[in-house]
Amino acid sequence: MKLKQILTISLGVAACAAASAQTFPTRTVRAIVPYAPGGSTDVVMRILAPRMSELLGQQVVVENRPGGSSTIGLDIAAKAPPDGHTIGIANLTFGANPSLIKKMPFDSEKDLLPVSLMSIVTLVLSVHPSVPAKSVKEFIALAKSQPGALNYASAGNVSANHLATERFSSMTGIKMTHVPYKGGGPAVIALLSGETALLFATIPSSIQHFSTGKLRALGVTSLKRSVALPDIPSIAESAVPGFEANEWNGALVPAGTPRAVIDRLYQSIAKSAAIPEVRDRIIQLGAEPVANTPDEFGAFIKREMGVWAKIIREVGIKVE
Repeated sequence: MKLKQILTISLGVAACAAASAQTFPTRTVRAIVPYAPGGSTDVVMRILAPRMSELLGQQVVVENRPGGSSTIGLDIAAKAPPDGHTIGIANLTFGANPSLIKKMPFDSEKDLLPVSLMSIVTLVLSVHPSVPAKSVKEFIALAKSQPGALNYASAGNVSANHLATERFSSMTGIKMTHVPYKGGGPAVIALLSGETALLFATIPSSIQHFSTGKLRALGVTSLKRSVALPDIPSIAESAVPGFEANEWNGALVPAGTPRAVIDRLYQSIAKSAAIPEVRDRIIQLGAEPVANTPDEFGAFIKREMGVWAKIIREVGIKVE
């Protein structure tokens, strides 16, 4: 092929990409949350979606596709047409899955491209009121006196709740029984009913239950106290020095999506998160709005994969 032909084709491709970005979106944008309704990944996306709809000029619809440690929903996103009309909402599990699941339905590093990290979400060690522990230290002592007797809930295998609890158990030397559910919402419901004793819940999914006494918060997973729960000490300061395990969520699109389209989606997320009432609502729920660039989010994901690969090896976490 001659140089002139190559240049012509290249210019044509660039022109098409630019044109698609100018007209994007032309229909409803699907935001696939790979968990059941009610968890932090779902809650944060539903806060941003209405404002993103206004900015994009097309409705952004949240679609819950739980299961498979988030791989079912993200596989749908990975295999969607690369035109920006389908985005997948990833969380901490996305960074851990490659080290835990031998046969992934998609390549986490090649089949999905980063758009933006949307928020960092602090977890809180939450117990049912029937649990006779008023602090993290008391809970550790209780669990040590009953090895394997206490059940803990999670949003599913390899979810942030699961990984955080396993790390906590490893650092404290306790043993509990894992009961995975199909999302953060069902896991919170199980804890509320007393079906399980403990959940490292995301603050957005559980904060309303602390003031009513339906759940008891013992400690947060950030190194410092959360603005949303200022009276609750961090686990690191109260009982387990150095303990930290925060959830996060961010948007991804199928590989092949034009960069101009990715940038348009990023701008809609960043501008939505910067709106004072949206930002305040996310913060009040215990999450920290971030909205970083596609390149920054890509670097963040790479670090997460490295961090969790190391922890999974050290702790010996396995998919049940």
